Amino acid sequence: MTVKPPSTRIYARVSGNLQERISNGEFEIGARLPPERELAQVYNVSRPTIREAIIALEVDGVVSVRQGSGVYVVARQPRTGIAGETDIGPFELLEARRAIESEACALAATQIEPAQLRELDALVEEMRGDNLENDIAQSEQVDRRFHIAIAQASGNSAMVAVVDMLWDIRFRSPQSRMLTAKAHAAGVRPRVEEHVAIVDALKRGDPEQAREAMRSHLGRVLDTLLETTEIHEVDQARERVQQQRRRYAALG
Repeated sequence: MTVKPPSTRIYARVSGNLQERISNGEFEIGARLPPERELAQVYNVSRPTIREAIIALEVDGVVSVRQGSGVYVVARQPRTGIAGETDIGPFELLEARRAIESEACALAATQIEPAQLRELDALVEEMRGDNLENDIAQSEQVDRRFHIAIAQASGNSAMVAVVDMLWDIRFRSPQSRMLTAKAHAAGVRPRVEEHVAIVDALKRGDPEQAREAMRSHLGRVLDTLLETTEIHEVDQARERVQQQRRRYAALG
């Protein structure tokens, strides 16, 4: 029998260990997993990594995330009997996009053509219309065309291939699709004003401003998705209440 090598993805290793602990009965069905902050300390990883691990378990049907309450065990084993394939995590994917697309945008600023700028303006308006019609899925498709168009304007075919691949991963990865579904449910959609800022920097032909506009945009996307998947565990709410009580007691 061929033994599958362990995943090199940090979040996959964390989700695999949590799955083992659930299977072994350390966390019973109906039990709430430790808070995200505690898990991050136990595994010595970032909170986004823990969130990716929880999403992986959620995709497998092992846990259920209840906003305002926490993460609860709903099954000892994945619904298919084995853990699903893990792909590049949604947050590490965004980190890669921020690094690569920012440089593609800076390069594009030095050589973008008027026709390409007109195309970007048209895409921004199309995105605006889709947002007004609440067609988030279509708006995201336009968003992809926008980012690919900037990579093409860089004149570097390798940049185009990499950016296209990163978008493919977003739609391919089960973990990214789960996060996208959560974002849609929360009403998250491409922000038109951020795309306008990118186009304005490209029109000025300023590579530094273009790089920063793209980096800021993707940084805000990352922050928004982190906020969207914030669990707000009961323990956190209780701690805030206790802090307020201590503060008022001190004032009294």
